[in-house]
Amino acid sequence: MSILFSRGRKLDASGQVDDFWMLVEGDSIVSTGSGPQHPPADTTIDLGGHWLVPGFMDLHAHGAGGHSYDDGSEQIMAALATHRAHGTTRSLISLVANPLAELRTSLSEIADLTASDPLILGSHLEGPFLSAHRRGAHNASYLREPQPIHLDELLESSRSTLRQITLAPELPGAMEAIDILVEAQVVVAIGHSDADFELAKEAFNRGARLITHAFNAMPGIHHRAPGPVVAAFEDSRVILELILDGQHVHPDVATLVFRSAPGRVALVTDSMAAAGASDGDYTLGSLNVAVRDGLALLRGTTTIAGSTLTQDRALRVAIAQAHVTPTEAVEALTLTPAKVLGLEHRHGLLAPGFVADAVVLDSSWQVTQVFANGRALLGADEATELQAADHAAAATAVADQHA
Repeated sequence: MSILFSRGRKLDASGQVDDFWMLVEGDSIVSTGSGPQHPPADTTIDLGGHWLVPGFMDLHAHGAGGHSYDDGSEQIMAALATHRAHGTTRSLISLVANPLAELRTSLSEIADLTASDPLILGSHLEGPFLSAHRRGAHNASYLREPQPIHLDELLESSRSTLRQITLAPELPGAMEAIDILVEAQVVVAIGHSDADFELAKEAFNRGARLITHAFNAMPGIHHRAPGPVVAAFEDSRVILELILDGQHVHPDVATLVFRSAPGRVALVTDSMAAAGASDGDYTLGSLNVAVRDGLALLRGTTTIAGSTLTQDRALRVAIAQAHVTPTEAVEALTLTPAKVLGLEHRHGLLAPGFVADAVVLDSSWQVTQVFANGRALLGADEATELQAADHAAAATAVADQHA
């Protein structure tokens, strides 16, 4: 079955092309061009001048739609359905700190899902090798120092599907852990850490290649203590995750990140179960979370506990509030996260040889259709229903606030 997408406005990291067409066969893009002349196909989808961008990739998320990734396979798939409806076609499954036995079980379940669903890229361990002082919304009881025997057990449980891990490089044994993980082809991110500028540079030279949600749960930029974010700015090998919901990082600071590390910003959601759902009381791992006006906080504290973000909203915030170009914003949702996982030769562009993952967006950057591996995940009618549901949830939240 071949599908021709016609009359679109293509936008990816290589730039914009108007009156764009794209021919898909099976799960791959086979040819592209512009203008009225294009090859025949079994099915034609007329985009009517709407934006066509690559499918979004999320390196860091914990749930959505009322479901948490920590609660087993059924909950993972239900949460993914929400993210996919908002344009995220490829996802890592992130886990918070839990007892090692529970993490091993979760990693094994994710390995099974990865084998059965090509849109799942594997797992991301955000804990347990984190600083207690910078733990954020991770249970302090489950934090620990990295030891080779525990790393080996986690790697074995994941059956080569552990793709990313966050650790604090100041912990005893952390540098040796980076060696083990890099050899196992796991992307090491520094985060939830008190690391200073020099220690962050040491971790990058050891093989760490990512910063977990830049600025959050780590030292910021001080004029006499530049910190890990500036160390990442200066190292062209390092990519910076950024949660761009307008709450975790001020949009003007996000602009600084894009300008300081062009092509090296990966927008992530760090979403918890309330993403794409309503305000209320939730859990993140073993901790209780209260969500009010879309802001998730550990109950009874001012500690942010993940986000209620979806990647399409991150795109809109990037363009409207951080004032980055649409090309830069789309790159940060597609090609840059693909580079983190070494997938940039197959993912992140609308070009021949790349997977046929694509998102159709209207002039307001709202999702209207989603395709993955050349198949529709979300049609236009479903998108209309989704937007209506989102608007209704927002209205309910406002009404509750003023009740």
